[in-house]
Amino acid sequence: MSSNMLLPLLIALGIGGSVIIIFVGLASRRGADAVEERLGDFGTRTDLTLEEIELSDPFSERVIKPLLRTVANAFARLTPRRNMESIQHNLDLAGNPYGWTPVEFTGLRLAAAVCFAGLALGLTFVAHSPLRNRILATVIAGAFGYLLPTVWLTLKIRSRKSNILRALPDALDLLTISVEAGLGFDAAMTKVTEKWDNELSQAFTRVLIEIQMGTLRRYALRSMADRAGVPDLTSFVAAIIQADQLGVSLARVLHIQSGQMRIRRRQRAEELAHTAPIKMMIPLVFLIFPALFVVLLGPALPSLRSAFGGP
Repeated sequence: MSSNMLLPLLIALGIGGSVIIIFVGLASRRGADAVEERLGDFGTRTDLTLEEIELSDPFSERVIKPLLRTVANAFARLTPRRNMESIQHNLDLAGNPYGWTPVEFTGLRLAAAVCFAGLALGLTFVAHSPLRNRILATVIAGAFGYLLPTVWLTLKIRSRKSNILRALPDALDLLTISVEAGLGFDAAMTKVTEKWDNELSQAFTRVLIEIQMGTLRRYALRSMADRAGVPDLTSFVAAIIQADQLGVSLARVLHIQSGQMRIRRRQRAEELAHTAPIKMMIPLVFLIFPALFVVLLGPALPSLRSAFGGP
């Protein structure tokens, strides 16, 4: 390989490696007790300098996130406020993954766009493609990199909604049993958070924290429903708020809601069962039937060829 081709190839590999470093670095989530661990180290060791304390942070916290935040802040000034609010809403629907803010997520999209565009430019340069193809590949790769984090966030939102919808009937059953046993609604939600560790229990935990901080229960529940975006959870929250305002028995409301949730879960299972034959058509037609025809009709091919005068 000549030196003229080696340099662009190394640049392309470097850009591709930077993409991997960005995603891996941002996805490496720090533990909840990271601050306590640092304070413990500082308390046990008196010879720590400020530089050593700063270097104890992971690479993503010291380099990647500040860089993305700086680039995104410059870009956020040109972005309409409505778009930033939409990004924040989508992050809330996804459960605020890795604690990202709209500015950091925008910086991630820009970094991915630049990295993919640079990778495509380097590869097309190594392949000695025409200038028009280089520009086209760079633009397409940049657009793909810019949209890739959004696609990932959409899949994250869909997965979270599915997890909440799957866990809601069981959580309502436990809430009903706890309230009928004499516990208050907040204490019943605490029981749910103690028994399970899923998206719904985490949402309940945030509601309890907001209530402890002084937020009214109805506002905290409405915020939870807005952050989840699940219609069944929204109707449940509306029923709880209405029962609380009208003085209706909360145990009776929960009993009715849990029964309705079980009915809806059975209906969703029946709907999925009815769509199974349609989903099975694609592998049957394109994978199973051709192999079956080969096994059944393959041995008859020599006889058919000789019957029609073939060699």
